[in-house]
Amino acid sequence: MQSIQYTIHGNAVIVQTPTGFLELTPYSDSIVRVRYAPTQEFSTKKSLMIESTPSASVAIDVSETTEAIVFSTPNLSIRVNRQTGAFTYLNHSGQILTKEPDQGGKTLVPIDVVKSVFDESVEAQIRQDADGVHAYAPSVRQVVDRQAFHTKLEFEWMPDEALYGLGSHEEGMMNLRGQHQYLYQENMKVVVPTLLSTRGYGILIDSYSLMTFHDDAFGSYIWTDVDDEMEYYFIYGPEFDQIIQSIRHLTGKATMLPKWSFGYIQSKERYVSQVELISVVKEYRERGLPLDCIVQDWKSWPNNLWGQKTFDPDRFPDPKGMVDELHQMNARLMISIWPNMNPGGDNWREMVDHGYMLGNKATYDAFQDAARQLYWKQANEGLFAYGIDAWWTDCTEPFQADWRGAFKPEPEERLRINTEEAKRYLDPEFINAYSLMHSQGIYEGQRKTTADKRVVNLTRSAYAGQQRYGTITWGGDVSATWDTLRRQIADGLNFCATGLPYWTVDIGAFFVKNDPKLWFWNGDYNSGVEDMGYRELYVRWFQYATFLPMFRAHGTDTPREIWRFGNPGDLMYEALVKFLRLRYRLMPYLYSLAGMTTQCDYTMMRALPFDFRSDSGTYDIEDQFMFGPAFLVNPVTNPMYFAAESAVIDGVSKTRPVYLPNGADWYDFWTGRRYAGGQTIYADAALDTMPLYVRSGSIVPIGPDVSYADEQPNATLELRIYIGQSGSFTLYEDEGNNYNYEQGHFAITRLSWDEAARRFTLHERQGSYQGMPSSREFRIIIVDDSYNPILPEPSSVRIVCYEGLEINIHI
Repeated sequence: MQSIQYTIHGNAVIVQTPTGFLELTPYSDSIVRVRYAPTQEFSTKKSLMIESTPSASVAIDVSETTEAIVFSTPNLSIRVNRQTGAFTYLNHSGQILTKEPDQGGKTLVPIDVVKSVFDESVEAQIRQDADGVHAYAPSVRQVVDRQAFHTKLEFEWMPDEALYGLGSHEEGMMNLRGQHQYLYQENMKVVVPTLLSTRGYGILIDSYSLMTFHDDAFGSYIWTDVDDEMEYYFIYGPEFDQIIQSIRHLTGKATMLPKWSFGYIQSKERYVSQVELISVVKEYRERGLPLDCIVQDWKSWPNNLWGQKTFDPDRFPDPKGMVDELHQMNARLMISIWPNMNPGGDNWREMVDHGYMLGNKATYDAFQDAARQLYWKQANEGLFAYGIDAWWTDCTEPFQADWRGAFKPEPEERLRINTEEAKRYLDPEFINAYSLMHSQGIYEGQRKTTADKRVVNLTRSAYAGQQRYGTITWGGDVSATWDTLRRQIADGLNFCATGLPYWTVDIGAFFVKNDPKLWFWNGDYNSGVEDMGYRELYVRWFQYATFLPMFRAHGTDTPREIWRFGNPGDLMYEALVKFLRLRYRLMPYLYSLAGMTTQCDYTMMRALPFDFRSDSGTYDIEDQFMFGPAFLVNPVTNPMYFAAESAVIDGVSKTRPVYLPNGADWYDFWTGRRYAGGQTIYADAALDTMPLYVRSGSIVPIGPDVSYADEQPNATLELRIYIGQSGSFTLYEDEGNNYNYEQGHFAITRLSWDEAARRFTLHERQGSYQGMPSSREFRIIIVDDSYNPILPEPSSVRIVCYEGLEINIHI
């Protein structure tokens, strides 16, 4: 076999193999882009996900042995087999991270790429299902547009490594080893083509077509359906936070969401009028229950003009007055908008006249810049101009085709049905990228309109890079079962392992009842909120969601407001209120995590290997996670009190097993009891208690009880120091709902605990912002073996007045 050769072009190395050309280009000391094509003419097409450019400052080294060519950066080496071109990836110490099969791990299979040609004389067929109104073009023919490739990238993963990422999928897979996954966008299925390994590396695939992941009897590989060439980024960490930082270096920083968006968001399917919207917010205020946002779901538009971005004048006669009244009650309004439009509306007509519709003449073409600009113009004039605060861009995978019928199609059939429908209207090379482009249009449009209101965009789909557009993604329209709740935990953790930091759920699930005619309408509770079994499930979902980036109730079939689950004094009601208030008391901690996410590329919702990669006991845990650096969250995912139809359950232990990771002691948040790490305990899990533990060395800022997120911005803060090892935390503050932070208008205060010296330090404040208090009172509480969470001993409390200069306190 002929030995492969290489040449150096600037800071890149091009390797000629018997079957094609490889290009290795450094983007940092820890990131290498790999491209593989049949000729040396690599694609010049602009990436939709990547924003950064190759780094000429990276010191590269190319060396040779008789067996291999070795390409190295300061942190990473790629050894290329001289006979087969197979890659072996090594860290700076020469330790193997992963490798391809010795015979070679990259395959390109030539294919014809077809596109649709539509008969303009035939009108689209309109159908409505549980997921809204959709249009179908019945008359279409396929023609060959160009040539491209199927690509296949193979690996030999190590027996002891775990893999995470690829987005949020409904199956609840956690560790992806031994699994396979079909990667296309769909309701309850969000694709982000990123993998993280506990061996200390990540892989980002720059592809937008259908993909599959396999680690099973068929092999260990990632396959893509349509690409001009193979292109991916190999990233060395070794820690997950470092890999995520590199992913955001490539794909863009996560923007700051406004402070209010971390408060409670009340939604349902649906509030029918401005009178109802306002009355619900008034009820929250009268009851003294915290709330920051209410959501207007679909059908706010006139009559049957699906997707029209204006209000129905009969049900919403005074949009500006409605929004103003909500704002006077310190509540915000989020509104649902769709990418598809029924014929007949002004928005639809304008899109058609400009040629901005896709082939079904109902869904706008988000891949055209001018179409995105027109979509924003319509949303701005019809909605945003009245003071709307946030977007809910629903159905951002607009061509799902299998949400009908009594029986759920098999996975392979679902793949075929849905991807064929998407390819009918979109270029097959880009069917996974619609949400990314749609989100770009909303973000850029709002940013050009105002700098005083941060973009908040709740989407049902996502892609790599979407974090730069102010988006939060939710897990789709799931059904109310205990198994669904359990699976949502792993789904969200794998989503956040891709570099996209903001994920949430429909608290209580979207579908609550069971409709035997529709496979997806598959809840267990036909009596809805009247069923004590559903109330228990809802409480547990609510407790879990208290520790998600966005805290939002939503769904159909039954009401979702807090008072629908009982009266003051009732067990269910009080359990909900307890966690609602806890969410708000943790707002200083939460908003600081948001600051870390933007400023330091942090991830607040964390699979356990983010913090405990050296503890293999964490690799397969799918129902526990870290929320920031302090909290170990352990949702309850089985009924203990009631089954469906309010049937009483007897003899069930009110506990759940909790693994306390090695490397720290752990404090029970509710009792203060301290436990050693590296063990499994059975934790109290009574209905009003979700097991919650705090890592030793944590410093947790806690605020007062408030009715909305920014009610008391300068209030006294409690700082709980959980001793046992040294630790630190950075308190982040800014103006809350504008983009002045981009010009440096924010403040950070580093808090640190020195265990050996028993010294707590409030370090000198860095930065400032408009409205920043000149001084603030901190109530410092030491949490140790003698701590009483109900009434701390006076000796454990210190009160200090902080004016921005360093203060040291010896305990």
